Amino acid sequence: MNITSLYPRLIEPHIAEALLDTPVVLLAGPRQAGKTTLVRQIARQQGLRYLTMDDELTLLSAREDPVGMIRSLDRAVIDEVQRAPQLLLAIKKSVDEDRRPGRFLLTGSANLMSLPTVADSLAGRMETLSLLPLSQSEIGSRSANWIDSAFAGRILKADQPALGSDLIDRVLRGGYPEAISRATTKRRVAWARQYIDALIQRDVRDVAGIEKLDQLPRFLRALAQTAGQMCNYTQLGGHVGLDGKTVSRYVGVFEQMYLLKRIDVWARNRLNRVIKTPKLQFIDSGLLATLLDLTAEETQQDRTRFGNALESFVFGELLKHTTTANGDYRLMYYRDADKFEVDVVIENAAGQLVGVEVKAAATVKESDLRGLKKMASLAVRQFKMGVLLYDGTETMPLAEGIWAAPLSTLWGV
Repeated sequence: MNITSLYPRLIEPHIAEALLDTPVVLLAGPRQAGKTTLVRQIARQQGLRYLTMDDELTLLSAREDPVGMIRSLDRAVIDEVQRAPQLLLAIKKSVDEDRRPGRFLLTGSANLMSLPTVADSLAGRMETLSLLPLSQSEIGSRSANWIDSAFAGRILKADQPALGSDLIDRVLRGGYPEAISRATTKRRVAWARQYIDALIQRDVRDVAGIEKLDQLPRFLRALAQTAGQMCNYTQLGGHVGLDGKTVSRYVGVFEQMYLLKRIDVWARNRLNRVIKTPKLQFIDSGLLATLLDLTAEETQQDRTRFGNALESFVFGELLKHTTTANGDYRLMYYRDADKFEVDVVIENAAGQLVGVEVKAAATVKESDLRGLKKMASLAVRQFKMGVLLYDGTETMPLAEGIWAAPLSTLWGV
């Protein structure tokens, strides 16, 4: 049995809903996150034909005669469509002639919307949904959404808190189904290293056409050191012998591959958001830990480097919650000239805010609340709640609208 089919995917009802009224649905997300397993299951349930661009003959047909291939299909799943972007114009033509909903379910391991022709050709005809690696909620077969609950003024309950070494293990393991299924740390790290190599050797060449791939592994490791920090491209490039423009391009490519994400700063003035430096977050804490050579043994003795991996883990969990939430949310961060910071700022469509601060320790100090209090004073009426997530068991109020809560409320009930 495929390991990914063991877990319920919370995006599944959203895909079913989109197929009822939209001609083309794209399920986007990194390789090995479980897209193929999920769409094959949907294809069986809905009687859709299944084609994958990972099959060389199918790929050849798609590249040589995209219009003929699409003409031969009525309703179909096309897996890894980024390998044959020519199909997208053929799909547009077919859909313009026949607007029935649910005609094509596509998957892509690269962010297709950043390919120039795609955004134009399928605008208004396609809905994009994201499937990221497994969330802790999916691993534990939980369906509550932490962000929806927080905006409703409620923090989920951690009925079985993951503390200390259990929390460290979850962070270092990450959410890729293959990594989770490996019996030992050694085997998990071997898988993660191979995954990163394959991504660079194959997908980066496919999507970005970068030929000089020898610099990328070293650059990716350098980026891992900056996880959770504001990114100065010129400075970073200097460390690895690349100019700022190339660094920015490479970061964009890794973002397209769903390895990491640039996070904008929250500011009351929206113009200030644009001009301030974004920070980088890795989407999977397991891959980040592998790039950092971070081990459970080191973390037990010294939590210094673990803090950044934990922040990435929390960011990744919240990002997964945004993909399956009822509301529409953006993740940002807050930092000002006086060094007041909030790790994650969640904004809903109405401009209301929830601030999330992440702490690797089991005790909470007054100074840990500086950023949340400052943000609350700036946002005033927009500020719904501030939550300090820590390695403990109790949910307690700390100030007006500010709470301490266990990290494991992220996959609570």
